[in-house]
Amino acid sequence: MKLAEGIRKHGFRKWYERQLLQSHAHLALTFLCLVGVFAAFEGLTRFRSWPDQATDLLAILLCAATGLWALRRYLYLLSTAEATANQADCPKCQAYGRLELMQASPDGEQARVRCRGCGHVWDIGL
Repeated sequence: MKLAEGIRKHGFRKWYERQLLQSHAHLALTFLCLVGVFAAFEGLTRFRSWPDQATDLLAILLCAATGLWALRRYLYLLSTAEATANQADCPKCQAYGRLELMQASPDGEQARVRCRGCGHVWDIGL
């Protein structure tokens, strides 16, 4: 979810929480893919027919590709959430995450926000 859309719809803290939950779901998928790779490797070591070994090899490739994608997505979501969270402190009163959306860039990646406590306006972005 884009930063501006998430802040408008849920507020900053809920957007941040959702980003962390989504990123950790990708980490869990990475772990499951790793288990799938190991299981397919064990099946590959058994001397069975060629079609069974080809199926195991295909499972290894599929699980490895999915796991690499999920790991990259986990790292991306986690790093962008943390980078944005580091910008969520009000420069004037130091309140964290108490902000409301004032204006968003067309791509939704940059936002002008205002502190709910003191009314200070600043820009945050991914």
